[in-house]
Amino acid sequence: MSTSGQSLVSAPPPFPFDGMWSVLRAVMAVAQAPLTTIAERLFDGLLPYSGGSSLVIFTEDCTGRPQKKAGEKGIISRISIPELQNLRASLADDHPWYGDAEIAAQHRPVLAMKHAPSNALLVITYPCRSKDEGEADACLELVQYLWQLAAQRIQEKVREAPPSYLLESRAASAERIRVTGELVDQHSTTLETLLAALRSTSMDDAVARTTVTSLTAKALVGLRTLSDRTADLVEEPVARAFERLREDLRPLTRFSGINVEFIEPPLGGRALPGEIAHAARAIVRGLLLAMMEQPEVRRVRAQWDCDGENLLINVRDDGLGAISAEDPGIGRLDRRVQALSGRMQIDVMAGWGADVSVTLPLDPPSKPAGDVAAWNLAARELEVLQHLAAGKRNRTIASALNISENTVKFHVRNLFKKLDVGSRTEAIALAHSHGLR
Repeated sequence: MSTSGQSLVSAPPPFPFDGMWSVLRAVMAVAQAPLTTIAERLFDGLLPYSGGSSLVIFTEDCTGRPQKKAGEKGIISRISIPELQNLRASLADDHPWYGDAEIAAQHRPVLAMKHAPSNALLVITYPCRSKDEGEADACLELVQYLWQLAAQRIQEKVREAPPSYLLESRAASAERIRVTGELVDQHSTTLETLLAALRSTSMDDAVARTTVTSLTAKALVGLRTLSDRTADLVEEPVARAFERLREDLRPLTRFSGINVEFIEPPLGGRALPGEIAHAARAIVRGLLLAMMEQPEVRRVRAQWDCDGENLLINVRDDGLGAISAEDPGIGRLDRRVQALSGRMQIDVMAGWGADVSVTLPLDPPSKPAGDVAAWNLAARELEVLQHLAAGKRNRTIASALNISENTVKFHVRNLFKKLDVGSRTEAIALAHSHGLR
C-alpha cells in the first residue's frame, strides 16, 4: 500500500503467467487513461479480479467533477456525494473494506478503499470474492495496485492539467454552486413556509404540529449541510491549500541543498476555488524547479497572499538572474495562468536574481469561461488562441509551444473556421469577450 508522500506505486503482486498479459494490459490502460475515461479503464481492468456491477471514484482533486463513474447506469446515475462522504468517513484507514453501505439510495454490498495521499475513495458495488483464499488475496492485491495507480494518475493529471481542463473545471464548479444555491433557496422557502403554517395558533392538533415541525426542521438542517458540503468540495481554505503545497514540496526542498522559505498567507483569507488552489500549487512547484536549476542559487522564497479578489503569488530567488520569460518551462506556466484569466510578471536583475509575481482572480470572468466549450477547440488550438489573445506573433507562439511556425499557422486557420472570423483582430476581440487574455 502507498503511504503519504510516496510518488511511485509499489510493485504489482506476483501473478500466474497465463494471466500476466491481461494484467499488463490493465496497467497500461489505467496508466495512459485521460481524466475523462479513467473510471471506465479502471472498471474494465478490475472486472476479472473484483467483479462488480459499477465503480465510482470520489476525488476532491477534481473540483468540477469529483465523481468518476462506470458500470450499471441505474446505480451510477443515483450515487450522491453525501453517501460517498459518509462511506469514506467510516473507513478507518486505506485498507480494503467489504460490507454493506448505502449507495444509490439503498444498502448494497460494496468493496471500498481509500488512497491516503489524496483521500480519494474507490467503491465497487456487488463485488465477487473467490472461495479460494490464496486466489482471493492475489486478486485483492491486484485491485489495490491498480487503484493506487489510478489515484496517483488522477493527481498527476490534475497537477499538469492543460488550460482547456482548467477552463472546464472552473465552469463546472461554478455551475454546481449555482444549481445547489437555487435548490437551497427553493427548498428553504418551502420548508420555512411550512413551518410558519404548522406553528399557526389556528391549528389545535398539537401532537401533529410538534411532530411535523421537528421533521421539517431536521430537513432544513440537512439541506443546509448539503450546501456546505458542496461548497467544501469546490473551495479550499487558503491556509490549508498553502500547507498542502509545503507538504508536496517537502521531498524536493529536503534534498536540494537550497534554503526554501515559505511565507504563509493570512489565516482569515478568502477560500480558494479548487481549480485555483491546484493551479497555484503547480505554478509554484514549476517556478521552484526552474529556479533551482540555475547556478549559484542558495535561497528561494515562496509567498502567498489574498486581497479578497485575487490570489497573489510571489516567488523570488537569489541567483544570477538567468530565468527568462521565453524559457519553454516558464511559457507553460504562463499559459496555465492565462487560462484562469491571471497575469504573470517576471523581473530579472542580472547578478541579483529573479522575482516572479502571479495574480490569479478568484472569480471567473464576467462572461463565463464555459462559453468557450461551444467552439469545440482542441487543447492545442485553445493554447494558440490564448497566445493570440495575449498579442503574441506566430514565431513567439511557436517558440513557447515548442512547435514549428507552420504548425501555428495551421492552428490559426482552424481557429478562424471554428470561431467564424476572418482575421487575427476579430479572433482576439472574440477571445477577450469570453474572458481569454
